[in-house]
Amino acid sequence: MTGQRHQGRLAKLAKEFVRLPGIGQKTSQRLAFHMMKANKEDAMRLADAIRDVKEFVTFCVQCRNIAESELCEICQDPRRDRSKILVVEEPSTLHAIDQCRGYKGLYHVLMGSLSPLDGVGPSDIRAKELELRVKDGEVGEVIVATSPTIEGEATAIYLTKLLTPHGVTVSRIAYGIPVGMDIEYADEVTLTKSIEGRRELS
Repeated sequence: MTGQRHQGRLAKLAKEFVRLPGIGQKTSQRLAFHMMKANKEDAMRLADAIRDVKEFVTFCVQCRNIAESELCEICQDPRRDRSKILVVEEPSTLHAIDQCRGYKGLYHVLMGSLSPLDGVGPSDIRAKELELRVKDGEVGEVIVATSPTIEGEATAIYLTKLLTPHGVTVSRIAYGIPVGMDIEYADEVTLTKSIEGRRELS
């Protein structure tokens, strides 16, 4: 009876791991066995880190980047060029681009891209919030850095039509990034060159 209960608990842990993106059944089982064999202090550190993320980490009210206060560190930074906003689909892409240190402006995270087949329309991404930021008048250029996929291209076209009436330049990152590839997986040189070689959309 006790053995069955322990097996059930281990299976429950593996079931939780398999819910994570990119984790299959075999990997989830390996992770569960690893946590069982790990010392208690290491396991508790992981548990505390997960708990802290859920309790203290949120999204920036301005750009939707990951933040631990109302505004993220990038939006709070007075050295940032506030005349430019680079638009990405997810916070992970923002961090991949910002680590290159070639772009010094602000960001806006859409939290997705348009995908009519999946039922994701304009109201499901943070496009209206971006429009409000542009309406403030301080922004001169919006750089669209959605992935070069069908969904990313549809999103870029929609944003162009939404923002150009407000007198802002809308540009698209260059195609040093292979078609169909998620931007966050591109190397630093490719990302930097893509931003430098951006073209205006019309």
